[in-house]
Amino acid sequence: MAKALSVAIIGTRGYPSYYGGFETAVRQIVPHLLDHGWEVTVYGRSSSIETNRADRDARARSVTTPGINSRSLSTLTFGFTATAAAMITRPDVALVMNVANGYWLPMLKARAIPTLVNVDGIEWERAKWGTVGRKIFYFGAHMVSRHANCLIYDSREIARRWKSDFDTEGVYIPYGGTSPDVLPVEHGLRHRGYALMVARLVPENTISEFLEAVPTIARQYPVAIVGTSSYGSPLDAQVKELSERLPNVTWLGHINDDQRLDSLWQHAGAYFHGHSVGGTNPALVQAMACGAPIVARDTPYNREVLQSAGRFVAPAARQIATGLLAVLDDAELANSLSTAAQNRAATTYTWTSVCSSYERALTDLAHRDRTTKSH
Repeated sequence: MAKALSVAIIGTRGYPSYYGGFETAVRQIVPHLLDHGWEVTVYGRSSSIETNRADRDARARSVTTPGINSRSLSTLTFGFTATAAAMITRPDVALVMNVANGYWLPMLKARAIPTLVNVDGIEWERAKWGTVGRKIFYFGAHMVSRHANCLIYDSREIARRWKSDFDTEGVYIPYGGTSPDVLPVEHGLRHRGYALMVARLVPENTISEFLEAVPTIARQYPVAIVGTSSYGSPLDAQVKELSERLPNVTWLGHINDDQRLDSLWQHAGAYFHGHSVGGTNPALVQAMACGAPIVARDTPYNREVLQSAGRFVAPAARQIATGLLAVLDDAELANSLSTAAQNRAATTYTWTSVCSSYERALTDLAHRDRTTKSH
């Protein structure tokens, strides 16, 4: 009987964790790989793993390593210690998330561990990073282009950028969505009667412009805001001030309950998606699967994902307010956008397809490496 293939997953907050897109993907990929006979180890941070969750697959090995919990050093330090741990166990292949971990790929290469790297978005263009942070991500991406065995691009526009900037090829694997059953409406809100934003409170998610639009929207409709900056920022203070000053504005903070998030998307009258530098954003895909009527910042990434299943606006308060109110005021338009988004998610962005694509890419690398070692 052939030995089971083994994979180490490096660069996320762990399993199960509910922080962001990488963690969402890992919660889907891990059970799929386990069901197909893989041995799976996920490296993470002790402060971010929720081991008592009912959706945790106990067959997975969840390992925490030390690091520095700070905005600028966490990814690098936790990535280094996770990589060092994987060097000892020597899995057949490593799935590495985030280009900042590109600095540690030579360590895995030295142990003949092939690497599949999800490059995420264009991190070095994110407004939340200063000059040093952007350089760290850019040179991390350069290391990825030199040392990774295979790259994953979650959007075709990201693939185009990497081809242009680093002359690299890779595999296109987006994120998936899950269509929920009909869920109860969040207390204090009504179906199709509120504007919604779900995002990390960082500049590149068009937060400032959205918050500037909120008083205009809140004169007519409730506004629900989900998210924090995770490290504290002036944007957190601004959202708090708005929610305290305007009765129609509710700040729900970070939500790690998938059903509650799905309910907010499912019943929203209009959902604003302001992400500007990512590829296929997991929150956008899940909002589509839930049938949210979507108004998105006009970017190549958002247009690639939504196509005709959303409305697009410029990143300015007036346009954001006008776009959201146009959908909130028109029930027929809202329902049309909802149906279009659900249909596109169901045909293009499914977790079954995504997880199968990850497994194929990992299997190809693991077998290629075994074949090379046998000659």
